[in-house]
Amino acid sequence: MTTEKSGATATAKRLAGFRACALSLALLLPVGASGASDNTIMLALGSGSIFRLERPFETVLIGDPSVVDVRAQDDRSVLLQPLARGSSDIVFVDAQSVVIANIRVIVRDAQM
Repeated sequence: MTTEKSGATATAKRLAGFRACALSLALLLPVGASGASDNTIMLALGSGSIFRLERPFETVLIGDPSVVDVRAQDDRSVLLQPLARGSSDIVFVDAQSVVIANIRVIVRDAQM
């Protein structure tokens, strides 16, 4: 029973490692002709924005979480909350691990 349990743990660790590699590649690879939308969104500190997708997403990958926070509203929209000046890529992945949107968020100072 112990061998069976440790075998299952090793398989789970390999699967988790594979998923991490696949998601990392999704951030690095350009989005091809898969129908994913490419956008740049400008945000000012102190004001958030709703971003809506055409298809449901399963996972959100944030390039620099110190620049922008992403909070799911439902399976097709998120609230983008700027945290600090800078830029970050955000990738939305569906349940089949297909990139459905890749956006660049640029955060600037609030204008008075």
